[in-house]
Amino acid sequence: MIRTGQQYKESLSSDRQIWIDGERVKDVTAHPQFAPIVGIRARIHDLAHEAATQDVMSYADPETGERHSVACRPPLTQRDWHDKRAAVDTVLDEARGVVTRVGDETVGEMWSLLDGQRVLDELDPRFSGNIRRHVARSVTEDLFHVSADTDPKGDRSKRPQDQDPDLLLRVVRETDSGIVVRGAKYETAAAYANQAFVKPAVADWGGTELSEYAVGFIVDMNTKGLKFLCRTGFAGRGKPEDYPLSHRVDEIDTLVVFDDVEIPWEDVLFHRHTKAAALLRTTLHRYSALPFTHRALRLADLMIGAALWNVRQTGLERRPAVREKLAQLACYRESVNAHLTAAIAMGTTSPGGLFMPDQSLLHTGRVLACSQLPQMTHLARELCGGQICVTPDSASFADPEAGRWLEKFYSIDENWVADDRRKLLAFARDLLNSDYAGHRLTFQLFAQGPPFAQLAAVYHAFDWSGPLDLVRDAAGLSDRVRGPERD
Repeated sequence: MIRTGQQYKESLSSDRQIWIDGERVKDVTAHPQFAPIVGIRARIHDLAHEAATQDVMSYADPETGERHSVACRPPLTQRDWHDKRAAVDTVLDEARGVVTRVGDETVGEMWSLLDGQRVLDELDPRFSGNIRRHVARSVTEDLFHVSADTDPKGDRSKRPQDQDPDLLLRVVRETDSGIVVRGAKYETAAAYANQAFVKPAVADWGGTELSEYAVGFIVDMNTKGLKFLCRTGFAGRGKPEDYPLSHRVDEIDTLVVFDDVEIPWEDVLFHRHTKAAALLRTTLHRYSALPFTHRALRLADLMIGAALWNVRQTGLERRPAVREKLAQLACYRESVNAHLTAAIAMGTTSPGGLFMPDQSLLHTGRVLACSQLPQMTHLARELCGGQICVTPDSASFADPEAGRWLEKFYSIDENWVADDRRKLLAFARDLLNSDYAGHRLTFQLFAQGPPFAQLAAVYHAFDWSGPLDLVRDAAGLSDRVRGPERD
């Protein structure tokens, strides 16, 4: 059954070894840098219980009548993807900002492995049974599921074995009950998640069939031996009135250390077989890329809204140069939306029986959303102008003496008074120009792999036969030019 927000908070063990700013965190649900985002995750659970949002956030199992999360439901139809998009929008409306690592975009990585059951069966039938069970468990137990891919890579010109072998997570031994792993992974939200799908980031296995680094498993984040070393958060650095997004929606990135952690065999999804690891790396974002890219729509809407309100309050909206920039922002937003909508419309049935978005359209949309985001951020910053970096803080506006002068110089007319202008400029600053804004931009660029990996996904998904056949016929090429693809 769907949990309440309080039940989610109670699931986060107080025994977790979490550090931030050099201090041990006693209660991750109450710590000032974690509490805002933990509160949003709790609200997601509560939204599924409230009358106004229950039917958007949850569905009734036709066999049992129990309600489950729309986000965790494996997609079987186009309708399922439209329902998922509506649920994401509901969450982002509630957050009043963009939150990414809240579970719906990472659970899809398990569905990708579900599509690879045939390969898993060839290696060890236990593994395919394990992935089916964990996909079902994520639905019935309403777990906050995240994904752990990235290792502390060390010297990337060397193989893992040729340097500190623990820089990439690996299996150090087997036991009767499972495997013991050692190493570390970066994962956003790990310190306040319930479980993670841990998998290798290595793509080139050097032709080897077996490797201690080729391992994938589900880990309960309350497991003994895990240590969570977190980057400092943005919440609390400034007043919420001055940094509304930083305070509200910052998601804490974490280095998760596996200090000889034992993983039960029932939670192992593949082990040592590089064939399974390579399959996963090529299909990992088959489903998760859609909700991830969906977030770019909300980023675009926030930028458009901040920029348009700003040019309206300064009286510049009618200028052709301003409208040109606004139109460019709109084109970006609608292009991303078109790719997502078309990917669902052109979807097909996957090898595992799921409804799979069209991969070429989906991955192209992701490249567009991520690669064009820096330029769109700059456009929005231009439209908001230099006042986002020079406006005094809320305390100065509230001060009786200083506030009198700020009221004079920040009020435009009876519709645009100083307080509303301050709020708009503070929001735009946090969206476009703060430490949080820079972090958000970099996260979006790399959270689902670096740009070259995103383009590689397009390369593998695109149907090259159409352009080749077109030019062959148009140029009158002979059949001799046909041949295998050359690397």
